[in-house]
Amino acid sequence: MKKGKLLTCFVVLVYIFLFAPLVIIAMTSVGTENYIEFPPKGFTFKWFLNVFKSQSFMSSMGNSFTISAIATLIALVIGVPAAYGLSRGNFRGKSILKNFFLSPLIVPGIVVGFSLFQFLIVKLGISIYMSLFIGHTLVIVPYIIRVVGSSLEGVDYSIEEAAISLGCTKVETFFKVVMPNITSGIIASFMLSFINSFNNVPVSMFLTGPGVSTLPITMMNYVEYNYDPTVSALSVILMVITIGVMFIAEKTLGLGKFVS
Repeated sequence: MKKGKLLTCFVVLVYIFLFAPLVIIAMTSVGTENYIEFPPKGFTFKWFLNVFKSQSFMSSMGNSFTISAIATLIALVIGVPAAYGLSRGNFRGKSILKNFFLSPLIVPGIVVGFSLFQFLIVKLGISIYMSLFIGHTLVIVPYIIRVVGSSLEGVDYSIEEAAISLGCTKVETFFKVVMPNITSGIIASFMLSFINSFNNVPVSMFLTGPGVSTLPITMMNYVEYNYDPTVSALSVILMVITIGVMFIAEKTLGLGKFVS
């Protein structure tokens, strides 16, 4: 009984540690002062209006949505076949190839970002937009492989064998049998990868440039010179969007079982 109470207290403390900063940000976003203050002295929504009036925020938000969406689609094209091959294949060098695909999760993001900056922009002279697409795709491919791979583990291989024995080719079997069974995993991996791409800072920090920036980098630059609650309001908007997407995914797709 005593251990149960101790565990409950520990869990409560962990939740407080995780959610207290979010509550503080939410409260400071509605303060009336021209600087971030906690607790706020008044109540206003003008900082939320400032977010939508800011050209830099709206432009960088559009960039982030575009880059994240396209990069995630490209990552799906690469990651789904890779996950299938790693899950079903039995070939030499499989472990090496698996470690290669998962390497962006192991290497620190700031190292990946600097390496891509030196190679893509400095050495190859690739445009900033294209560099961001490549960088974000590279970073989120491991999430696709991990989530889709977990989903594939739940599909009985005998179903594929049965389809092949009935005359389907391997390609037909993949699209007619495997894909319908892992659709939820693919959608879940898309959402998880999109969110990670949208919120990415280390890679974007090195690959953005004049006139082209993602939302997290714009927020960092804004905070460097301004201390009003506009960024707090923007943070609240992003939190609400993220929580809404994850809640819908959890309820409709059972996202938790694919990413655990």
